[in-house]
Amino acid sequence: MSLESEAGLPGDVLPGVLSESLHAELVAFRRDLHMHPELGNQEFRTTAAIKERLERAGLRPRVLSSGTGLVCDIGLPEGGRTAVPLLALRADIDALPIPDTKSDCPYRSTVPDRAHACGHDVHTTVVLGTGLVLADLHAKGLLPRPVRLIFQPAEEVLPGGALVAIEDGALHGVGRILAVHCDPKVEAGRIGLRHGPITSACDRLEVTLDGPGGHTARPHLTTDLVTAAARVAVDVPALVARRVDTRAGLALTWGRIESGHAPNVIPQHAELSGTVRCLDLEAWREAPDIVHAAIDEVATLHRAKSEITYVRGVPPVVNDKESADLLRRAMAARRGRDSVESTEQSLGGEDFSWYLEHVPGAMARLGVRRPGERVARDLHQGDFDADEYAITVGVEMFTAAAFLESES
Repeated sequence: MSLESEAGLPGDVLPGVLSESLHAELVAFRRDLHMHPELGNQEFRTTAAIKERLERAGLRPRVLSSGTGLVCDIGLPEGGRTAVPLLALRADIDALPIPDTKSDCPYRSTVPDRAHACGHDVHTTVVLGTGLVLADLHAKGLLPRPVRLIFQPAEEVLPGGALVAIEDGALHGVGRILAVHCDPKVEAGRIGLRHGPITSACDRLEVTLDGPGGHTARPHLTTDLVTAAARVAVDVPALVARRVDTRAGLALTWGRIESGHAPNVIPQHAELSGTVRCLDLEAWREAPDIVHAAIDEVATLHRAKSEITYVRGVPPVVNDKESADLLRRAMAARRGRDSVESTEQSLGGEDFSWYLEHVPGAMARLGVRRPGERVARDLHQGDFDADEYAITVGVEMFTAAAFLESES
């Protein structure tokens, strides 16, 4: 298959193919990040490492005012103004508060109870590598349009570090934004893609229930708080799911429930914590009112006083069709049409969605499963790892997108 038929450009003139030496450097960079994971808003070492490498490439990155994360423009004229909107490429740089359990891995985390178990080290390395390639092309006069790199902190911290980056001007002058997210179900060398929603909304919910307490021999004289908590846990998710169109996929799932200390004492206090996830943007906007009403109804029925803390998380990532098609064409230009597969909408949340409230964009699922690996190492688990060939795949896709975007 010729690249000319896929992208309108012959393969031998589409710049941005990664050299073996740069691939090796990027693998080493990724492994260094993997060994030194930092939690959201604490990514000082990570930020410094990215900044130093970009500066060595002759670029002028700007650290965000929050102290972690940075943005870096490539090909922007003196004075920082251009009539051509920038193409932005976004990476998230934070890690998770879980232990790294890869016992036989030489680059496992050196920080107790911290791990890059969501692939953010890969995302970061892909965008860094793209920046290095594009900077070299710009120095040769080959970069067709300005590009902005966004290295964003605190994706794992609701409501997400994307809001910090946006407030700090990361989207000023940007016309389109692209991102990748590691997918252990997709083999390295391929991406998963779809138009429309590709992730779900995710909010956090804290509920406290209170009553006077009493003796378990006389529950009729008080509020049977354990029963009330149990009914909230069971009945509220069912009520919530029935108050919106089923296709919206509004789901409340509890992760914690606590109450009581003795078997013969009805407690005065109970707590429940969980998440609210939603496939549909409009239903997500209605979710807080629906959840509040359902909890109040069930608690009142059982004579419990309820207090609800509903923490807004992130809306769904909704891929713009034109942006998703740009990623599809870029990947096809590099590795052929068969390298792009359809993907389902994930129930996970991603704060990349906040950027899409302002500019069109799309996220692709970057395959990181090793060939022949039957059981994928899933995200948010301590043994997660990625096939590092995915770094080259991501860099070359993004560099192709920068050139193909200029043709549209």
